Amino acid sequence: KLLKMQEAIHRMTGLPASEFGFQGRGLIKEGYSADLVLFDPNTIIDTATFEKPEQAAKGIEVVVNNGMVIWKDGKETGERAGQIL
Repeated sequence: KLLKMQEAIHRMTGLPASEFGFQGRGLIKEGYSADLVLFDPNTIIDTATFEKPEQAAKGIEVVVNNGMVIWKDGKETGERAGQIL
């Protein structure tokens, strides 16, 4: 609750994409890569610890990378849509 939701999302998406010069990323805009995370702001929580850093966050419903669903129903779908930037 330190930032408004819109500001926090911008600081994790559009701002770093712009700062690092990633063209076509960081915004929901025609012609841009479809990189999206559908989450519930009331239940999202990081569950990773130093002992178990690979634990996935809770409250994330769907993750789309380059237009492909890569996370759904609490697990990976097996799709690999990423690329080296």
